[in-house]
Amino acid sequence: MATRSLNKVQLIGNLTRDPNLRYTPNSTAVCSFSVATNRTWTPTDGGEKQERVDYHNLVAWSKLADICGQLLHKGDKVYVEGRLQTRDWKGEDGVERKTTEIVLENMLLLQSRSGGGSYQASSDDSTGDASDDGAAPTPAPAAQKTKSKKQVEAPVETMSAEDIADDVPF
Repeated sequence: MATRSLNKVQLIGNLTRDPNLRYTPNSTAVCSFSVATNRTWTPTDGGEKQERVDYHNLVAWSKLADICGQLLHKGDKVYVEGRLQTRDWKGEDGVERKTTEIVLENMLLLQSRSGGGSYQASSDDSTGDASDDGAAPTPAPAAQKTKSKKQVEAPVETMSAEDIADDVPF
């Protein structure tokens, strides 16, 4: 009998750099960036308040990658959901390397440094990963690298209890 497991990551943090949007040889978008999270605590012995910053590498694929590349900028506060993935590869210098990253399945822009509102995007893909093609991502052409200056805002609808009551069929 197989036992179930869970690989889920949820973070709220700030982008440490602008996202890097590029494309695989078969034109699949891949966007990588990192998020910093802070935590503070006071030691039990009553010492001074302490703070620690952790940095997390994230990668988004396909449509979610395009959205992240267009909307996100350094300093933006985001909520992200995904799964942990560890990759191994051999560098150009022949040295074996390993990295652990979060493969995004959902992203919510909470606060933009450019003053825009919130925006939510999620992966269409059931896996959220197009890396199974075995091809390494390549840099995007210069025309595709430019970020849109327009801020996209998701429409926010507010409904009162009366509005909802009118739609109930009984």
